[in-house]
Amino acid sequence: MKRTVLVVDDETNMQRVMRMILEGAGHEVMVADSAEAALPSLQNPNLDVILTDLKMPGMGGEELVRRSRRERPDVPVIIVTAHGTIASAVTSVRDGAADYLTKPFEPEQLEIAVLNAIKLRDILRENETLRAAVSQSLSGRQLVGNGPAARKLMEEIRRVAPYKTGVLISGESGTGKELVARTVHELSPRREHPWVAINCSAIPHDLMESELFGYVKGAFTGATQNRLGRLEQAQGGTLFLDEIGDLDPGLQAKLLRVIQEREYSPVGSNQVRTVDVRFIAASNRDLKDLVREGKFREDLYYRLDVYSIVVPPLRERLEDIPLLAQTFLQQLAADTGKDVKGFAPAALEVLNRHAWPGNVRELRNTVERSLLSAHGEWIDAADLPNAIAGATAHAGTDGLALEGSGDLDTWLAEVERRAIQQALAQTNGVQAHAAKKLGITERSLWHRIKKLGIQINRVVS
Repeated sequence: MKRTVLVVDDETNMQRVMRMILEGAGHEVMVADSAEAALPSLQNPNLDVILTDLKMPGMGGEELVRRSRRERPDVPVIIVTAHGTIASAVTSVRDGAADYLTKPFEPEQLEIAVLNAIKLRDILRENETLRAAVSQSLSGRQLVGNGPAARKLMEEIRRVAPYKTGVLISGESGTGKELVARTVHELSPRREHPWVAINCSAIPHDLMESELFGYVKGAFTGATQNRLGRLEQAQGGTLFLDEIGDLDPGLQAKLLRVIQEREYSPVGSNQVRTVDVRFIAASNRDLKDLVREGKFREDLYYRLDVYSIVVPPLRERLEDIPLLAQTFLQQLAADTGKDVKGFAPAALEVLNRHAWPGNVRELRNTVERSLLSAHGEWIDAADLPNAIAGATAHAGTDGLALEGSGDLDTWLAEVERRAIQQALAQTNGVQAHAAKKLGITERSLWHRIKKLGIQINRVVS
């Protein structure tokens, strides 16, 4: 299958050379003589790779990298640079470019760089497909959110998922650490192999070793037959160690050996077994503090923390609350058979002002209780649990004030933002219906959405 490469360079001779090499390699080639001229091509759904010069009149290659990352994060960009601007090219790679080539280059170098970028493009496409599949396969337990924090989290997941690298996930209770770990597994090459989870705080210390490593018949009183441990069950797949900070110090040493040597022995056996497992661990406690206190092995910490993902608390992603609440409502309404469409503005205002110490888990429980209390098609503030409504009732309109700001324009902009978000949530993102609910024209709503930078999310039922 032919791949489409966009060449962006203000030098006609360089355009001609790159076109000749790439067409000779079997690619479709588009050409632009400036970054500005290349921008419309970013919307081409068949675009696979961008090759751009670094220094050009007007918009430079660095800005084109940033624009393409925002508008087409699925399309890799290769920077073409002279020796004198290598430092800038490296900076562009840090900003999101896939690779850089130094002029003059051999034809083979160009072909290899483009081939590697195409492979990356294929991985990104596959991950997008898999992410959609994850949403279906997890039966409503998919990651939800389109705010900056949620997008950053998903980007980190996509970045580490294709590899067998160990991952340490940290975050407060209820933020969805296990769901993040499960998504990493589902987006990885191990997705067809077992996913096995074990909660290190839920199993007594004296049972944890046999639970993890398994045992052989006669290993201890009551061991009447061989039993596979979680390690063996996860063979070829992923083992998720939840609340790893609560693991007994003696078992920490044994787990370290498994991670380092990729081998272990069941309880009561001298037989050494090899294991092929990806380890993902999670903790709501700071493992660095536990290391300093002597409660967690430093060498195990560094083995687990090869790649770190921090799951933000719900209070740091308030913009996702309307979408999360609506998503939970649709899932729970389907389970209960209740015909409830969404949240009244007053109810959403209460949800937006709550502190959510229990994070996403608390929000889901709140939606479930509110659904059971609702009598009409919309959940109102009166339907919310007293613990939620009561905690914010004293705030009144003061709850809308921006921290550290007495600016009336800023306050009014926030009121406008929340009203629009609520109307969009109630109408599942349909702007015409939201405009009617707000009593403004659809064109006026469009301008306000653009001005306030509001993300439009639709829940697919």
